[in-house]
Formats: sequence, C-alpha cells, structure tokens
Amino acid sequence: MPIEFEADERATRIAARVREFVRHVVIAEEQACDGVLHDGPEPLRLRLQQAARDAGVFSPHVSPRWGGLGLDLRGQAVVFEAAGYSLLGPLALNIAAPDEGNAHLLEKVATEAQRERYLAPLARGDVRSCFAMTEPAGAGSDPRALTTTATRIPGGWRIDGHKWFISGADGAAFTICMARTSGAPGDAGGATMFLVDADNPGMKIVRNIKTLDEGLFGGHSEVLFDGCEVPDDAVLGEIDRGFDYAQVRLGPARLTHCMRWLGIAVRAQDVALDRAATRSAFGRPLDQLGMVQQLVADSEIDIAAARALLWQACWELDQVRPGAQQTSIAKTFVAEAVHRVVDRAVQICGALGISADTPLSRLYREVRPFRIYDGPSETHRWAIARRAAKARAAAR
Repeated sequence: MPIEFEADERATRIAARVREFVRHVVIAEEQACDGVLHDGPEPLRLRLQQAARDAGVFSPHVSPRWGGLGLDLRGQAVVFEAAGYSLLGPLALNIAAPDEGNAHLLEKVATEAQRERYLAPLARGDVRSCFAMTEPAGAGSDPRALTTTATRIPGGWRIDGHKWFISGADGAAFTICMARTSGAPGDAGGATMFLVDADNPGMKIVRNIKTLDEGLFGGHSEVLFDGCEVPDDAVLGEIDRGFDYAQVRLGPARLTHCMRWLGIAVRAQDVALDRAATRSAFGRPLDQLGMVQQLVADSEIDIAAARALLWQACWELDQVRPGAQQTSIAKTFVAEAVHRVVDRAVQICGALGISADTPLSRLYREVRPFRIYDGPSETHRWAIARRAAKARAAAR
C-alpha cells in the first residue's frame, strides 16, 4: 500500500493556527518563566489553556465527544510539532505528557463510567494525571520486571510498591498504576492497571526528583504505594492484561513525544539560521562559511528524515497495521536527531548558544533525556534487531 505523507486540510489549518498561537502567545510566557515548569505553576497552566481554547486549538488529540478536535496520528504529527516549537506549547494545548497518553488510553480501554469520571475532566483540562509504572529496582526499560503488587481484598485490591520518575505526579488528580496481580517479576504477563485517586491515603509522593530537564509540568516524583486500597471498579480494562494495554498507550505516546520534540529541533534550527545570517566572521556572514553551512545542512537533513520516519510510523498506526518496528525506529532516530540539531545550533551560535540570551541552553537540557524517556535508544535497538532477525528467518 502506498504511504500517504500528507496531512488532511483540516489538520493543516489547525497547525497553522497553532504556529501563530505559539509565536504570539506562548513564547512570551515561556520567556517569562524560562521554561521551568517542575514546580507546576497552576495559574500559568490555566491561563495558557484558556488562551488555547479561545484560539480553537485545545485538545486536538481527543475525540469530539469529549470536547477535542479528533485528529488522527498524522494530523497530530503536524499540530504537535507546531506546538512543540515552545516548551510550553504542549501544555497550552493539553497535549503534554503524561496527560495526552493517558487520555488516549482511557478512550480505548476505560469503561463508560471511568471515562466520565477520569477522561472527561482530563480532556477539559480541569485536572492533570500521571502514569505510575517505573520502579527503582524493577519495571523501567523492561516492564516485565514489575515488582509492585495488587492483592485481592474484600471489595477490591491492595496495592503495595515503590515507583519513581513518575512524570507529572505532583499535583495530579489521579494516577494509572501498573501492579502485578499474578506471576513473578520477569514474567511476560500478570500485570493490571488501576485508577488511583490522588487523595488515596495509601499513595504518597515521597519527593520530587531534581533532573536535567525542568520543562515538564509537575516534574518527576518518587511515589510510594503502601496498603493503597482501591475498589473493584478501579481496575482499568481486564485483570492481568496490563502489559497489553501498556502497548496501546506507549506506541502512540512514543510518537507524540517525537512530534513535540521535533518542534524543538525546528526552533533550534531557526535560532541558528538567524544567528548565522547576522553574525560575521573572517569578513563574511557565518551562513556563507563552508563549515557552518555543513552544520546547517546536516540539521536540515536530520529534521527532514525524522519527520519522514515519524509520519511513516503514524501512517502504520492509523491504518491499524503492526507498527512496533516502525515506532521503535522512529523513536530512536528522532531522539538522537533532535539532540544533534540542538547541539549544532549551540555550536553555530558559539558563546551566545550556551548563554541564557537564547533558548538553546534550555532546549539542550530538555532534549538530552529524550534518549532515555519512553525506552532508551539501546533498548529500542535491541528490539529492532530482534524483529529484523525474526523477519529474515521467516523469509528464509
């Protein structure tokens, strides 16, 4: 089947509105707070999201039933990239992680009652959420290492476990917690997802972890589940199918991360091009010097290749085709390409690039963790190689 790389006309129009909105509204807010969002300034979030509603670009990923614009993944690709041009753009549009991925999961898996209780306020921007899977000595790159347990009690479940690097936990209204309901760490099955309200006395934020990046609203937290009791209707989906549902969430979420960070790469390239056009050295503007031209060209190539791989993966998922291989390829390449683009932009701008006079030093700190988030590059390469070997063995 031929792959279609064109977003539909409606998505293109929305993306154009987002670009205008980001440049005229969001970037000024980003500059005022230097893109630092770990403390979760709620008035800023509410102000930006109301502005996005007024501009007609709010919740583009959610279906119209829940107040969103209902874009498919290819439509999201152009809109999310436009939003990612500012560190605060995804927050403004209500498409920042982890809320965007959780909304997708809830639409696909939750019961009607759960959608009304959790998805509806999340889609409206009334609340935030988090996704609790990663553990200090357990689940992370290998989800099967999950050690958090959920044990049957009369009328529900008791969750016990230790989670960390739970993005957006501070200030979230609820979490989707992954816990083991059968089997042992290392088993391929036996995990279940639970919806846990933040005011549950058995769930406690131990600390907020200081990290290289500071642009995710609510930061990254260490969370303890200690005798955390939830009712039977807190189970999200079916018991023991948590790992299956994780793929429902993580595949598209990896791509939406790529979309947002690709916007960062485009912005870094714009900063570099503007500087190269106005700064002279050795009697000529930088953009007329061969070595600078090579840096610019390599970044253009990286951006174009990243966008093509991303759109191909989006097309695969939109066609309901197996997209695991293409998703892993896109995530690995885009994470590394974005870092290269920002790094080259810093190099072109020289001392100015590492100063606070441009956004590049902030962008550099934000994009480095992308090679770890949603699976490190090494894990994806391992999976890519295994699938390639399996496919070739089947062909033989």
